[in-house]
Amino acid sequence: MPTVHVYIAPGFEEVELITIVDVLRRAGIETTLVALDEQLAVRGAHDIVVQADAGFAAVAELQADAIVLPGGGPGTQALGDCLPLHERLRAQAAAGRRVAAICAAPTVLAKAGVLQGREATCFPGLEQVLAEHGAKVSNYQVVTDDIVTTSRGPATAGLFGIELARLLVGHDKALAVGRAMLFL
Repeated sequence: MPTVHVYIAPGFEEVELITIVDVLRRAGIETTLVALDEQLAVRGAHDIVVQADAGFAAVAELQADAIVLPGGGPGTQALGDCLPLHERLRAQAAAGRRVAAICAAPTVLAKAGVLQGREATCFPGLEQVLAEHGAKVSNYQVVTDDIVTTSRGPATAGLFGIELARLLVGHDKALAVGRAMLFL
């Protein structure tokens, strides 16, 4: 069974986090919510508290098939300020394992050096950050370039989750989940 680590920080975008995790778990993907520290109760941008499954240190030695970053302004800022996360993202990409981000969070991938030379998308208005770090900016809702998948924002979270499911468990399973959830 494929594994995914979804990193969350205070101020994450709730719609993105919950939608992505829901889609991945429905597809049978082992999905772990990882807090940036050992405080597992994490408050989102709209005051919804989500309980992470593990803290940052607890998954340090575990390799996931994919690392996913939800957006949200304050959450993205916290993810971007976490230099050990940047190291983890670079190691993940260097090992040929998937990295993904939605909304403002592709800027974290850009700053970590993961988007250099790759096509990517993000929340409107943040394209310059991606371009400054060598990404080829796209306006598509969801973009996959090799091992990197990015998406634009809350309204695209379902399609983003389905794309990740397709990449991890195949077209047929992703299609079935997408249809059952009325995304497709």
